[in-house]
Order: sequence, then C-alpha cells, then structure tokens
Amino acid sequence: MLNRALRRFLGLIWRLIWRGALAFIVLSIALVLLFRFVPPPGSMVMVERKIQSWINSEPIDIQRQWRSWDNLSSNAKLAVIAAEDQRFPQHRGFDLVELKRALKASLDGERLRGASTLSQQTAKNVFLWSGRSWARKGLEVWFTLLIEMLWSKQRILEVYLNVAEWDTGVFGLEAAAGHYFGASGSALTERQASLLAAILPSPRTRSASRPDAQVERRSQWILQQMRNLGGVRYLDRL
Repeated sequence: MLNRALRRFLGLIWRLIWRGALAFIVLSIALVLLFRFVPPPGSMVMVERKIQSWINSEPIDIQRQWRSWDNLSSNAKLAVIAAEDQRFPQHRGFDLVELKRALKASLDGERLRGASTLSQQTAKNVFLWSGRSWARKGLEVWFTLLIEMLWSKQRILEVYLNVAEWDTGVFGLEAAAGHYFGASGSALTERQASLLAAILPSPRTRSASRPDAQVERRSQWILQQMRNLGGVRYLDRL
C-alpha cells in the first residue's frame, strides 16, 4: 500500500515537472518569436531596477524611447560591436575563442575576464535577472540559442541598443544620447558613440559626458578598433 502511494506521488511530481518544463519551453519560444516583430515593452533589468527602488525607497524614473534599426546611429552600432563583441557577425551566440581565453586566464590565476557576447547580453537584459547563479546562466544559454535561431543579427543588435543600461534609469541609445549629449540616438558622432560604448561595463558609476582617465583610454581604444574593423561598412556583414 505504501509503495503504491509513493509511486503515485512520484508519478504526480514527474508529471508536474515535465508539464511545467513543456509550458516554459512553449512560452519562451512564443515570447522570443513575438519580440522578433514587436518591440519588447521593457526589460527584466528595468523591472529589477524598479523593484530595487521600491525596496530602498529611492524613486527611479525609467527613461527609454524605442528606436528602429534605421533610426539608430551607425557609429553606435559599430562602437558596441568594437567594444563588446568583434566576432558578433560570425558566431552563433557564443564566442568560443573568447571563452577559451577566459578559461585559460582563469586557470593561470589571472583576473576573470568577461566573454559574454552581445547575443548573451541581449538575452540576459530582456528575459532574465542579473546575478551569477548557475540557474540564471543556464537560462541565459537557452534564450541566447533562441534569439540566435529566431532573430537576425540586426534584430539582436537593434534590441540590445534599445535595452542597454547607460546610467541609473537610463535605458536605450536614444535616452542615453539625450542624457549625456543632448543629442538624438540617430546622430551620434564617432567620439560620442565610443564614449557611450566605453562606459558599458559599469554604466552606473561612469559618465560618457564627463569621462575619467579610464573611460577616456577605453574610448580611444574603441575608436581605433572601429577603424580597424573598416568603419561602418562592417555593419554590412550583419
């Protein structure tokens, strides 16, 4: 009797698990397909910032204006690729070269280096919470694979530029361009684009309009990388 009840209980648990997994897979695919054509209404990072502001009783004003691909600065598109993911047109979501380098550096006792691609960052920003847990990393892999399969490279970069965080409450290129330079996200100069890309590793502690020495050096490096890539013609590879 006890064994039969236990088997029924375990069977119920198993059915709940696989049905829940199936529902998650179907829902996530449907969501990624929807956002292939429809601008995401926001991002999970925006939700996280709002929740943090409520918990800390520190009101936050989310600034964000969606802009389509043609209304995003080509200089900014190239700058973030040069700064964050120069093999973006070639890889399928994961840069194995950078992953191997990061692993080697870690094994050699060096500081852990980042190896996230623009695709991974887009997946994380839109669909997931921040943090470094294995569960979040596993979901990041899943959503990265989905957007690489269901979106074009242009769409991935378009969404990324519209959801990236550039200061506290400042999301997307249009809001960032206005916040730092009083400019439109479609008309950024190479210099302005390189400064915006330079602060992406720590956007809430650095400024594109008042760059410190570290941001200035990174900006100059990004400008050189943009030229090494061949300028905005590089975007034709997307």
